[in-house]
Amino acid sequence: MVHTIMMLLLSWGITDTGALRDDPIHHPDEAHFKNVRQLTFGGRNAEAYFSYDGKSLIFQSTRDPYECDQIMRMNLDGSNQVLISTGKGRTTCGYFFPDDKKILYASTHLHGVTCPPPTDRSKGYVWGVFSSYDLIVANADGTDPKPLFASPGYDAEATISPKGDKIVFTSTRDGDLDLFTMNIDGSNVKRITSDIGYDGGAFFSWDGKKIVYRAHHPTDPKEVQEYKELLGNQMVKPSQMEIFVIDPDGKNKKQITSNGAANFAPFFHPDNKRIIFGSNVERGGRQFDLFIMNVDGSNLKRITRTGDFNSFPMFSKDGKKLVFVSDRNAKGSYEYNVFIADWVD
Repeated sequence: MVHTIMMLLLSWGITDTGALRDDPIHHPDEAHFKNVRQLTFGGRNAEAYFSYDGKSLIFQSTRDPYECDQIMRMNLDGSNQVLISTGKGRTTCGYFFPDDKKILYASTHLHGVTCPPPTDRSKGYVWGVFSSYDLIVANADGTDPKPLFASPGYDAEATISPKGDKIVFTSTRDGDLDLFTMNIDGSNVKRITSDIGYDGGAFFSWDGKKIVYRAHHPTDPKEVQEYKELLGNQMVKPSQMEIFVIDPDGKNKKQITSNGAANFAPFFHPDNKRIIFGSNVERGGRQFDLFIMNVDGSNLKRITRTGDFNSFPMFSKDGKKLVFVSDRNAKGSYEYNVFIADWVD
């Protein structure tokens, strides 16, 4: 859901990429990184995720000639960057199926070929949760795109269990922004969260036994009313998000951060004991870094040390590589690129 976080950064006016160093893409205090490589150059790129064979990345990008996010694919060294969505509408959250033969993403193109209009800034900083988003399945090269199912309302932010049996996604089909699971073919849809507020950005653990996600559940009556009014206009405010874990059947939900910050993009380490995520908890405001913590929220540790924005982390399934998005080494305002590094434990 790149447009949400990127628009947050635009609203905060990020134009500075930090002090230049001899190595502008790797700070010497980033001890968990080795051999950092920049894979994209220019535009707004985000949400890069590994194929299961570890040879490719799927990601989303706003770049010429497209006015809003499209889904692309590239090799692990950044070569062969090709469009694999339709080039129409707005897309988000591309992901590989475990056999790497198909991809899953959300798109608005079934409801119109142009980008949805920007959100109403008179409401403050808001994300657009457009009801025109549908989940699309296509071949790995982007051919034969088809809706996974027909459903009114927002359906997006879908990811797939490494076990290959379940999909988790965010939907407004029951009137709120909740998490749902379904079988890999789109059948047997089940709602697994029920607290009022936003639940999204979910990923399965590598063993398929847990789901990690971000959420904000307002309790103050005024905040609840504001949330409902915004949602009625296909918007949501992301001022605070905490990290949660839950079982795929909706049981054993647990909040694992409680810092009042903007915590985004949580992802499990392949040991299933740790979670990496992006947050402004330490530097505040517009400055986001990667952090890692135990699955119970303990032993929080900051990973990144350069750039104003670091987020969207994903480990390769062997835990040897980490892909992430950063504005480090940006050559212009509002530029965000995909990086990959060897992970050092």
